[in-house]
Amino acid sequence: MEKLTRTDLLSLENYAEQRADFRAKIMAHKQVRRLALGDHAALYFEDRLTMQYQIQEMLRIEKIFEAAEIEEELSVYNALIPDGNNWKATFMIEYTNVDERREALSRLVGIEDKVWLQVGDAARVYAIANEDLERTTADKTSAVHFMRFQLSAADIEALKAGAPINAGIDHPAYDVSLKPAPENVQASLRTDIDF
Repeated sequence: MEKLTRTDLLSLENYAEQRADFRAKIMAHKQVRRLALGDHAALYFEDRLTMQYQIQEMLRIEKIFEAAEIEEELSVYNALIPDGNNWKATFMIEYTNVDERREALSRLVGIEDKVWLQVGDAARVYAIANEDLERTTADKTSAVHFMRFQLSAADIEALKAGAPINAGIDHPAYDVSLKPAPENVQASLRTDIDF
Protein backbone atom coordinates (compact mmCIF):
# COMPACT_ATOMS: atom_id res chain seq x y z
CA MET A 1 0.00 0.00 0.00
CA GLU A 2 1.39 3.37 -1.03
CA LYS A 3 2.65 5.62 1.75
CA LEU A 4 1.37 9.17 2.17
CA THR A 5 3.30 12.24 1.05
CA ARG A 6 2.72 15.95 1.61
CA THR A 7 0.90 16.16 -1.73
CA ASP A 8 -1.78 13.80 -0.33
CA LEU A 9 -2.60 16.21 2.48
CA LEU A 10 -4.92 19.19 2.47
CA SER A 11 -3.83 22.58 3.72
CA LEU A 12 -5.23 23.56 7.13
CA GLU A 13 -7.68 25.90 5.42
CA ASN A 14 -8.88 23.33 2.87
CA TYR A 15 -9.16 20.66 5.54
CA ALA A 16 -11.29 22.95 7.70
CA GLU A 17 -13.67 23.40 4.77
CA GLN A 18 -13.86 19.67 3.99
CA ARG A 19 -13.53 18.24 7.49
CA ALA A 20 -17.19 17.36 8.14
CA ASP A 21 -17.53 15.40 4.89
CA PHE A 22 -14.11 13.77 5.26
CA ARG A 23 -14.89 12.78 8.85
CA ALA A 24 -18.22 11.19 7.82
CA LYS A 25 -16.39 9.21 5.11
CA ILE A 26 -13.78 8.03 7.62
CA MET A 27 -16.32 6.97 10.26
CA ALA A 28 -18.13 4.82 7.69
CA HIS A 29 -14.79 3.37 6.53
CA LYS A 30 -13.69 2.59 10.09
CA GLN A 31 -16.84 0.56 10.78
CA VAL A 32 -15.57 -2.22 8.53
CA ARG A 33 -12.04 -1.88 9.93
CA ARG A 34 -13.02 -2.65 13.56
CA LEU A 35 -12.89 -6.22 14.81
CA ALA A 36 -14.38 -6.76 18.26
CA LEU A 37 -12.60 -9.47 20.24
CA GLY A 38 -15.06 -10.23 23.00
CA ASP A 39 -16.70 -7.51 25.06
CA HIS A 40 -13.60 -5.54 26.07
CA ALA A 41 -11.04 -5.63 23.27
CA ALA A 42 -10.93 -4.65 19.62
CA LEU A 43 -8.56 -4.36 16.71
CA TYR A 44 -8.84 -1.20 14.62
CA PHE A 45 -7.12 -2.00 11.33
CA GLU A 46 -5.23 0.92 9.86
CA ASP A 47 -4.75 1.77 6.22
CA ARG A 48 -3.82 4.71 4.05
CA LEU A 49 -7.17 6.45 4.53
CA THR A 50 -7.27 6.08 8.33
CA MET A 51 -3.73 7.42 8.53
CA GLN A 52 -4.51 10.34 6.23
CA TYR A 53 -7.34 11.26 8.59
CA GLN A 54 -5.08 10.89 11.64
CA ILE A 55 -2.41 13.11 10.12
CA GLN A 56 -4.93 15.75 9.02
CA GLU A 57 -6.37 15.82 12.52
CA MET A 58 -2.92 16.14 14.12
CA LEU A 59 -1.99 18.98 11.77
CA ARG A 60 -5.29 20.72 12.58
CA ILE A 61 -5.06 20.28 16.36
CA GLU A 62 -1.38 21.22 16.57
CA LYS A 63 -1.71 23.90 13.84
CA ILE A 64 1.23 22.39 11.99
CA PHE A 65 2.04 23.93 8.61
CA GLU A 66 5.86 23.88 8.46
CA ALA A 67 7.23 21.36 5.93
CA ALA A 68 9.67 19.69 8.34
CA GLU A 69 6.98 19.16 10.98
CA ILE A 70 4.57 17.75 8.39
CA GLU A 71 7.29 15.33 7.22
CA GLU A 72 7.77 14.25 10.84
CA GLU A 73 4.04 13.43 11.17
CA LEU A 74 4.15 11.54 7.87
CA SER A 75 7.10 9.50 9.09
CA VAL A 76 5.31 8.50 12.28
CA TYR A 77 1.95 7.62 10.74
CA ASN A 78 3.21 6.05 7.50
CA ALA A 79 4.67 3.29 9.67
CA LEU A 80 1.08 2.23 10.46
CA ILE A 81 0.10 1.76 6.81
CA PRO A 82 0.17 -1.92 5.72
CA ASP A 83 2.98 -2.95 3.39
CA GLY A 84 0.95 -5.30 1.18
CA ASN A 85 2.02 -8.44 3.05
CA ASN A 86 0.79 -7.59 6.53
CA TRP A 87 -2.02 -6.02 8.51
CA LYS A 88 -1.42 -3.19 10.94
CA ALA A 89 -3.81 -2.39 13.72
CA THR A 90 -4.38 -0.41 16.86
CA PHE A 91 -5.43 -2.82 19.62
CA MET A 92 -7.56 -1.34 22.36
CA ILE A 93 -8.66 -2.72 25.70
CA GLU A 94 -12.04 -1.10 26.23
CA TYR A 95 -13.63 -0.64 29.64
CA THR A 96 -15.78 2.44 30.25
CA ASN A 97 -15.53 2.13 34.04
CA VAL A 98 -12.17 3.50 35.23
CA ASP A 99 -11.84 1.08 38.17
CA GLU A 100 -12.69 -1.92 35.99
CA ARG A 101 -10.17 -0.77 33.37
CA ARG A 102 -7.42 -0.33 35.98
CA GLU A 103 -8.05 -3.84 37.34
CA ALA A 104 -8.19 -5.34 33.84
CA LEU A 105 -4.92 -3.71 32.76
CA SER A 106 -3.14 -5.28 35.74
CA ARG A 107 -4.74 -8.67 35.01
CA LEU A 108 -4.00 -8.58 31.27
CA VAL A 109 -0.23 -8.05 31.34
CA GLY A 110 1.21 -9.57 28.16
CA ILE A 111 -2.08 -9.65 26.24
CA GLU A 112 -0.49 -7.81 23.33
CA ASP A 113 1.61 -10.92 22.60
CA LYS A 114 -1.44 -13.20 22.61
CA VAL A 115 -3.53 -11.51 19.90
CA TRP A 116 -3.65 -13.54 16.69
CA LEU A 117 -5.05 -13.70 13.18
CA GLN A 118 -5.28 -16.86 11.12
CA VAL A 119 -5.87 -17.44 7.42
CA GLY A 120 -8.01 -20.56 6.97
CA ASP A 121 -6.44 -23.50 8.78
CA ALA A 122 -2.87 -22.16 8.62
CA ALA A 123 -0.81 -21.43 11.70
CA ARG A 124 -1.88 -18.46 13.79
CA VAL A 125 -0.08 -15.21 13.07
CA TYR A 126 0.63 -13.56 16.42
CA ALA A 127 0.94 -9.81 16.59
CA ILE A 128 4.30 -8.13 16.61
CA ALA A 129 3.38 -5.49 19.16
CA ASN A 130 4.68 -2.04 19.95
CA GLU A 131 7.62 -1.80 17.61
CA ASP A 132 7.80 1.91 18.41
CA LEU A 133 8.15 1.60 22.20
CA GLU A 134 7.31 -0.74 25.08
CA ARG A 135 3.84 -0.18 26.50
CA THR A 136 3.73 -2.83 29.23
CA THR A 137 5.32 -3.00 32.65
CA ALA A 138 5.49 -5.91 35.06
CA ASP A 139 2.43 -4.50 36.85
CA LYS A 140 0.13 -3.50 34.01
CA THR A 141 -0.39 -3.36 30.30
CA SER A 142 -1.47 -0.33 28.29
CA ALA A 143 -5.02 0.13 27.02
CA VAL A 144 -3.58 0.84 23.55
CA HIS A 145 -1.06 -1.21 21.55
CA PHE A 146 0.14 -0.92 17.95
CA MET A 147 0.38 -4.24 16.12
CA ARG A 148 1.67 -5.76 12.90
CA PHE A 149 0.52 -9.15 11.66
CA GLN A 150 3.14 -10.37 9.20
CA LEU A 151 1.73 -12.86 6.67
CA SER A 152 3.61 -15.66 4.96
CA ALA A 153 3.51 -16.23 1.20
CA ALA A 154 1.27 -19.25 1.91
CA ASP A 155 -1.12 -17.06 3.93
CA ILE A 156 -1.36 -14.60 1.04
CA GLU A 157 -2.02 -17.39 -1.46
CA ALA A 158 -4.74 -18.79 0.82
CA LEU A 159 -6.33 -15.33 1.07
CA LYS A 160 -6.22 -15.03 -2.71
CA ALA A 161 -8.03 -18.38 -2.93
CA GLY A 162 -10.74 -17.09 -0.56
CA ALA A 163 -9.70 -18.67 2.75
CA PRO A 164 -11.48 -17.08 5.73
CA ILE A 165 -9.78 -14.83 8.26
CA ASN A 166 -10.05 -15.95 11.88
CA ALA A 167 -9.00 -13.97 14.93
CA GLY A 168 -8.63 -14.25 18.66
CA ILE A 169 -6.75 -13.78 21.88
CA ASP A 170 -5.34 -16.66 23.93
CA HIS A 171 -4.40 -14.84 27.13
CA PRO A 172 -5.25 -16.89 30.27
CA ALA A 173 -7.39 -14.02 31.60
CA TYR A 174 -8.99 -13.17 28.25
CA ASP A 175 -9.62 -16.00 25.82
CA VAL A 176 -11.70 -15.38 22.72
CA SER A 177 -11.87 -16.82 19.21
CA LEU A 178 -13.71 -15.64 16.09
CA LYS A 179 -13.93 -18.25 13.36
CA PRO A 180 -14.41 -16.57 10.98
CA ALA A 181 -14.26 -12.81 11.44
CA PRO A 182 -17.31 -10.90 10.14
CA GLU A 183 -17.51 -10.94 6.34
CA ASN A 184 -17.42 -7.14 5.94
CA VAL A 185 -14.21 -6.91 8.00
CA GLN A 186 -12.63 -9.75 6.00
CA ALA A 187 -13.48 -8.00 2.73
CA SER A 188 -11.90 -4.78 3.97
CA LEU A 189 -8.74 -6.54 5.17
CA ARG A 190 -8.26 -8.26 1.83
CA THR A 191 -7.82 -4.83 0.22
CA ASP A 192 -4.64 -4.35 2.30
CA ILE A 193 -2.88 -7.29 0.66
CA ASP A 194 -1.04 -7.23 -2.66
CA PHE A 195 -2.20 -10.24 -4.65
